Amino acid sequence: MPSQTQPLPDPSSPAGDDPVLAEFRKSIDNIDAALIHILAERFRITQAVGKYKARASLPPADPGREQLQIARLRKLSEEAELDPEFSEKFLRFIIDEVIRHHEKAQSRQG
Repeated sequence: MPSQTQPLPDPSSPAGDDPVLAEFRKSIDNIDAALIHILAERFRITQAVGKYKARASLPPADPGREQLQIARLRKLSEEAELDPEFSEKFLRFIIDEVIRHHEKAQSRQG
């Protein structure tokens, strides 16, 4: 009876010759595209928040909210079996960028 498993690719051949790897990469590419669209939507919303905060004379940063978000997302990361340290660094990077946008909005407002 012939084997149903695919043979392992020749390690000396380019990865493009490996259909299993190509399928994994296609899935990764799709996820990357979704992440970009989700981040773009997130930043559209946070830019609107920044404009609102500038008009309402609210500070660009909200450390209490940031800490709550970090704690909430660390818990979600653990539940999803994703490294919470990585998640926190990723979120901190996004928060810092959002604050920078909010500060820019305030400087234009003031």
